[in-house]
Amino acid sequence: MELLILVLFVVVLVLLASCIKIVPQAYAYVVERLGAYQGTWSVGLHFKVPIVDKVAKKINLKEQVVDFAPQPVITKDNVTMRIDTVVFFQITDPKMFAYGVENPIMAIENLTATTLRNIIGDLELDQTLTSRETINTKMRASLDEATDPWGIKVNRVELKNIIPPAEIQNAMERQMKAERERREAVTRAEGEKKANVTVAEGKKQAAILEAEAEKQSAILRAEAQKEKMIREAEGEAEAILKVQQATADGIRMIREAGADEAVLRIKGLEAFEKAADGKATKIIIPSEIQGLAGLVASVKELADNK
Repeated sequence: MELLILVLFVVVLVLLASCIKIVPQAYAYVVERLGAYQGTWSVGLHFKVPIVDKVAKKINLKEQVVDFAPQPVITKDNVTMRIDTVVFFQITDPKMFAYGVENPIMAIENLTATTLRNIIGDLELDQTLTSRETINTKMRASLDEATDPWGIKVNRVELKNIIPPAEIQNAMERQMKAERERREAVTRAEGEKKANVTVAEGKKQAAILEAEAEKQSAILRAEAQKEKMIREAEGEAEAILKVQQATADGIRMIREAGADEAVLRIKGLEAFEKAADGKATKIIIPSEIQGLAGLVASVKELADNK
């Protein structure tokens, strides 16, 4: 009897312990009573009625990420490609999530595929490849509206990969290669143009410097020639001045020595002889010198007759 009481006591303790529930952070428990929805437990300590109440579903309220496999889609210009998507969603209403749809993840996947086909069907290939942000926005709005009755909020949708057919990929690669080659040619031409301009500028600068140097050289030569002529003129003037000074000194000395008229005439003849040695074609002889010259000739003739 005591053993039976002990067993019953243990069973009651276990049953009471099982009725104590602690809901962790970012979770919610959906509780049913006799198969019907009773309530939603949030974070904290909760008690349920034994046997009558049951935790039907534990809901994760954190934002979740689902990566769906690539889906085949057809563009407006009849190009078949494969696109895989990533959906970020969060459960906002645990009750609607628990009773709104049987398999929420599968429902979101199928809804994503159909929405993607509808959007891509209105776009051509080039628009599909360049309109990721537009497609993401349209898909998020459409999925958020469709999943609202399920207690799910779609926060973001991203196109992870867009995989066009192999021939389209090859054509795109050839186009990209041609574009790279074109850019390379343009860059090379611009570089050569800049190099030619630099060389021309260098030649121009060199010509300017050479002209400046020639100008300075001409100026220096002219200055040297001018200085040379000035010095030569000064030398000639100084020589003439010295000759005149010597002549004046000679005349003064003759006069101081008391020379008579005959001596002066003889000196005049000497001066005339020096003048005759020059290259002048005409010589004007004073009358006094002519008479003296006749006298000299007569004296010479008499001497020769003797």
